[in-house]
Amino acid sequence: MSARPRILLTGANGQVGWELRRTLSCLGEVVALDSRAMNLADANAVRQKVREIAPLIIVNPAAHTAVDKAETEVELARAVNTIAPGVLAEEAERRDALLVHYSTDYVFNGSGTTPRREDDACDPLNVYGKTKLEGERAIQASGCRHLIFRTSWVYGARGSNFLLTMRRLMRERPELKIVADQIGAPTWCRDLAETTALVLSQISACGFDQWGVFHMSNGGETSWHGFAEAIQVLDSTDARLLPIPSSDYPTPAQRPLNSRLNNDRLEQAFGLRLQDWQAALALCVDEMRQ
Repeated sequence: MSARPRILLTGANGQVGWELRRTLSCLGEVVALDSRAMNLADANAVRQKVREIAPLIIVNPAAHTAVDKAETEVELARAVNTIAPGVLAEEAERRDALLVHYSTDYVFNGSGTTPRREDDACDPLNVYGKTKLEGERAIQASGCRHLIFRTSWVYGARGSNFLLTMRRLMRERPELKIVADQIGAPTWCRDLAETTALVLSQISACGFDQWGVFHMSNGGETSWHGFAEAIQVLDSTDARLLPIPSSDYPTPAQRPLNSRLNNDRLEQAFGLRLQDWQAALALCVDEMRQ
């Protein structure tokens, strides 16, 4: 890998992409493209843009992440989450570039209570999870050098996410009913971006050949209700938060009850482990106040 490689970043205005703009700039020349500059639903346009930019590293946080909409926007979800990553992988293989791609805990069916490992059987419950899994497999089939980072419950100071929604609703409503039987780790997009940059820095300095899937989420676990309670403590609001089962909050897309991810492989390969989710949340909310 050259000292200052050209890095193609997709989804540059998304939660993770916005943070990656900053963290990747220390590693090379970042060409940051939003959905207008690179429409991932158009496979030919994706291929043409990669060949035009000629990157040595491709970082792809972009995705169709509207989980419920994906149930009726199946072809769009497949185009963005499956076909586009496959094209990126083919182009990475063609020019011996490295592809970094982000995936999701939704590739699992949520059974059991133990954190899932990278090689555990996948069995997604919804279109979003299915198309993300198909995207992973397209990347793996290409033969390109790749890192697939599966994460969970991503939030940050911008975009659309649980943290921002809860902060707003807790000020607007006296009472909120929040699902308490889905368990996972809220993950700050800043931590994802910074850890990604650290991984790439290590690869640049020391080399690497253990390509594949790595889980990357903040430490610990909680429910959506527990996440909301933590937000409320930091925000000092008075809304009453009522825990409910998933069955009381039906959605078009079924969600996994167990979203826990085991992050040991990341630590074993790179010596990196993301901070606990409560610490990350406190830092994020504190920064939002400034």
